[in-house]
Amino acid sequence: MEEKKFRVESDLLGELKVPEEAYYGVQTQRAINNYHISRKRMCDYPDYVVAIAYVKLAAVETNRQLGEISDEVADAMAQACREIIAGKMHENFVTDMVQGGAGTSVNMNANEVIANRACEIMGHKKGEFQYCAPNDHANCGQSTNDVYPTTIRLTLILLNKKLIEHLNLLIDAFRKKGEEFKNVIKMGRTQLQDAVPMTSGQEFNAFANTLEEEVANLNRNAALLHEINMGGTAIGTGLNAAPGFPKICAQKLSELTGMEFVAGTDLVEATPDTGAYVSYSSALKRLAVKLSKICNDLRLLASGPRCGLNEINLPPMAPGSSIMPGKVNPVIPEVTNQTCFKVIGNDTTVMIAAEAGQLQLNVMEPIITECLIEDLTWLPNAMDTLREKCINGITVNKERCLEMVKHSIGIVTALNPYIGYKNSTKIAKEALETGGSVYDLVLDHKLLSKEKLDAILSPEHMLKSEELVK
Repeated sequence: MEEKKFRVESDLLGELKVPEEAYYGVQTQRAINNYHISRKRMCDYPDYVVAIAYVKLAAVETNRQLGEISDEVADAMAQACREIIAGKMHENFVTDMVQGGAGTSVNMNANEVIANRACEIMGHKKGEFQYCAPNDHANCGQSTNDVYPTTIRLTLILLNKKLIEHLNLLIDAFRKKGEEFKNVIKMGRTQLQDAVPMTSGQEFNAFANTLEEEVANLNRNAALLHEINMGGTAIGTGLNAAPGFPKICAQKLSELTGMEFVAGTDLVEATPDTGAYVSYSSALKRLAVKLSKICNDLRLLASGPRCGLNEINLPPMAPGSSIMPGKVNPVIPEVTNQTCFKVIGNDTTVMIAAEAGQLQLNVMEPIITECLIEDLTWLPNAMDTLREKCINGITVNKERCLEMVKHSIGIVTALNPYIGYKNSTKIAKEALETGGSVYDLVLDHKLLSKEKLDAILSPEHMLKSEELVK
C-alpha cells in the first residue's frame, strides 16, 4: 500500500500532521484526535454542512460589500462555499457532533475547508494561508459564537421542512384509511371500557387530524429560529466586525436561502439565548407523544388475534417469537414507539443543556444540536416506516367490530333516546347478569323493530349528531 502522505500545520498548541489530501487543517485534526463521543460526524448530516456553507457565504458577501476582503479572495471563498452547498467536499467535515468548545471545532472545520479550497482556486497549495487564511479571511468579522448558532438555526429550518413533508404523507395515509373504513361500525372506548358506538373511519380520521395539528405547531416554533446573531462575534458586542455587519449578513443569508432572517435586536441577549431550541424541541416532543399514543392504539386494536380486540389487522412483517409458532408481533408500531421515546428523552437533554448556559454564552449548544438533528433524522424515518410497512396495509375486521357493538352494554347509551332510561337500565342489567346481547334483548323485549334498531346503529347515523331515527 502506498504510504499515506501528510503536511504539517501549526496552531497555538504547536505543530500537527494533517493528511495531505484533506481540505481541513490543524484545528480540525485536533478535534478528530480529541472527540470520539457520538461517533456521528458533521458529514453524516448533509443539511448541517450545507447550512454552515450558506452562513459562511453570507459572511463572505457581507465582508465584500463592507470592503473587509478583496474581490479575489471573496470570489475564491464564495466558489468554495457554493461547491460545498452543491455537495462537494462534505467528507472533509469530520468533527464529532458532540464536543467541547461551544462549537469552535465545527466553525474552524468550515473555515479550514473553505480557506484551503480558496487557496487552490487562486492557484496556490493547501496550507498557503498567506493568500487566504481560516481565521483572517474565512472567519473575518465572525466568531464561533455567532456562526455556530446561526448554522444550527438554518439546519433546523431546513430539516423542519423535510419533517413536515414526511408528516403530511403519514396524515394522508391515515385519511385514506378513514375513508376506506367509514362504514365500519365499532365500539368506542374510554378508560379501556366500552363507551358508545362509532365508526372505524372516525377513529382513523381522528389520527389524521391530531397529527395535522402538529404541522402548524412545528412551523409556529420553527419561526422563532429565523432571528440570528451574526455580527455579534464573541459575546454580542460586535467586536472585530465591521459596522453594519449584522443587518447586511441577515439580508445576504435571506437572499441566498430564500428564507427570511433578521438580526437580533440585542445581540448580547441573542448570543447565549437558547429559548428557540427549547420551544422547537418541545414541538418535536409533542409530535412524538401523539405519534406514540397512536401506535399504542394500533397495537390495542390489533391485539389477539383470538384473545384480544382483533378489530384491525396490521401487516405481518416478521415472525414474532423464537419459541411460539405462528406468533406475529406489531413490530412497526413498536419501533415507532421507541423512536418517540428517544425524542422525548432528547427534549429533556435540550432543556438541561439550555439551562446550563452561563453568562454571555451557552457552551452546551453542541449537545442541543446533536439531539435536535437526531430527532429530525429519526422521526421522518420512523414515520415513513410506519406509513409504508403498517398503515397502508391495515385491514379491518368488519364483522368482528359489528358483533362487539351488538354484544356491548355501551350501545344502550345510543338507544336511550328511543327506549327511555328505565328500559335502557333494565336491558343493561339483564345483559350483564345473563351475558346476553343488548341487541338481541332489545328485540326479545320488542322494544324496537329490527329495522329501526339497525337504522339507529347504522354508520350513517353514528357518524355525527343528528335528528333521531323515525
